[in-house]
Amino acid sequence: MLQVKIFDENHEKDLEKEVNDFLEECDDKIIDIKYQVSTSIFAEEQLYCFSAMIIYEKK
Repeated sequence: MLQVKIFDENHEKDLEKEVNDFLEECDDKIIDIKYQVSTSIFAEEQLYCFSAMIIYEKK
């Protein structure tokens, strides 16, 4: 059965850690990992959103 896990962080290093932690503990078959960065501007501040979706097959 296919499953997904979504990660959403404000900093790329936080996303990297969360994904690596999940992969380290995951015994299931990883099918694909999708990565995305989005930006927006609030007042004079540029905001980033780093996200990843892991598609895996549950054993």
